[in-house]
Amino acid sequence: MSKTIITISRQHGSGGRAIGEEVARRLGYEYLDEVLITEAAERTGLAKDYIKQKSEYSLSTSIFSYAFVSRDQRGYSIDDMLFNAQRDIINEAADKGPCVIVGRSADYILRNRPHCLNIFVHASHDFRAERLMKLFDLSRDEALKEMKTFDKKRAINYKYVTDRNWGEARNYGICLSSSFLGMDKCIDLICEAAK
Repeated sequence: MSKTIITISRQHGSGGRAIGEEVARRLGYEYLDEVLITEAAERTGLAKDYIKQKSEYSLSTSIFSYAFVSRDQRGYSIDDMLFNAQRDIINEAADKGPCVIVGRSADYILRNRPHCLNIFVHASHDFRAERLMKLFDLSRDEALKEMKTFDKKRAINYKYVTDRNWGEARNYGICLSSSFLGMDKCIDLICEAAK
């Protein structure tokens, strides 16, 4: 059975986004990442920059930050409204046809779809730090700090919206180490698994 929907969750700096783009190109699938931000902004009226920061990341590196957010009379916060909008957009994209979706808890949102392949891309600290240093002209210390902060905030947001642990192997069909396999091999393996 071919997998027509591929979700890619990733550690910061592992190359998951670049892997997702190339998988979509090779398979001729629609690639959804920035497009989700634009669509969510149109539907919610929230600024794109806000959505980019909040659609995958918690406010802080503590789960308790969600206890202090403002909520409306139904108990919903802006974070809940944003997640619901993104959930609808992701489901609609999956209904339309083959696609690769990066991040935004898409693996959880689409977990019950039979034609969905959920991938988690991870890598060694050294590999990730080197990539970030080259891509964003960071010092090693800056890259390591950014990795730790981004992954922690991603994990907290994922836990908040899914009540599952981000990066836990049982939540994904395949977990790939881009530092061990190389990014090209990760792309090959995902494309093969999708067939």
